[in-house]
Amino acid sequence: MQELPIVTKTTEETIVTADGRPKKPNWLRVKLPIGESYKHVRGLVDTHKLHTICESGNCPNMGECWGAGTATFMILGNTCTRSCGFCAVATGKPDAVDWDEPQRVAEAIHLMKVKHAVLTSVDRDELKDGGSIIWYNTIKAVKSLNPDTTLETLVPDFKGQVENIQRIIDAAPEVVSHNMETVERLTRQVRIQAKYRRSLEVLKVLKEGGMRTKTGLMLGLGETKDEIVQTLEDLAAVNVDVITLGQYLQPTQKHLPVHRFVHPDEFAELREIGYQLGFDYVESGPLVRSSYHSERHVFEGYGRKKWMEEKEAGIVLG
Repeated sequence: MQELPIVTKTTEETIVTADGRPKKPNWLRVKLPIGESYKHVRGLVDTHKLHTICESGNCPNMGECWGAGTATFMILGNTCTRSCGFCAVATGKPDAVDWDEPQRVAEAIHLMKVKHAVLTSVDRDELKDGGSIIWYNTIKAVKSLNPDTTLETLVPDFKGQVENIQRIIDAAPEVVSHNMETVERLTRQVRIQAKYRRSLEVLKVLKEGGMRTKTGLMLGLGETKDEIVQTLEDLAAVNVDVITLGQYLQPTQKHLPVHRFVHPDEFAELREIGYQLGFDYVESGPLVRSSYHSERHVFEGYGRKKWMEEKEAGIVLG
């Protein structure tokens, strides 16, 4: 099968091209989208006029996930009110809220016959509720039409407004994710309108509301190992359950450059550190994205049990 090279990396001795950019390593390659399952998902997305972060975010795992019959649906349009330096989603003035969207998303998930679905959204800072009402309606519609489907929701920070966060808690998805994206020092550069401490507080409120919580970090933006570990410690302090760690890949030359490509061995080491800090599930690797293998993140104890079995068997990853 033909392979499509993605933006790349190497180890500490990073090789650079003539224009000074890091040269891609072999581990950052993905297969081209192909197969009947991929075509089926593609057709459903088009027919129901839905948006997916898989496409808008240029996700390297789209072929694998769509080929398995799963997708991450993006609600509230495909235009974001924020302009984060890492993100491929368009920025600008969003369209009016589509109140029929929750039912369309629920119907698409029903037709896909998936056991697990993921929802995310753009930021809608211009709305008083931050989009939380549509979020609530969509979760409820999906659960009503698909009672046997587990659901993960990757939500914005809602500017830290508790009443809007509470709507997500009240809708009761199985997993609620809110991504930190980077370490505290780089937050203003990477997530211009976001705040590191505010995101920690969002995760804390969600956890205190009884949610299974999750967050993700991108590596290769200029952070140090000590800063990564400090961030993991901060997340453990607010009892986050699931953490994902993946390589940052520059969407276009207008976005933040890749500072370095992190070797798979380093991701394996960070996975070990994460479990030692008490996280229930640590997904860590160059091509890991927030919704990658998310169907496994629903089950309490699954990741930690697997990690403990690996240690007992003397298995070393990386």
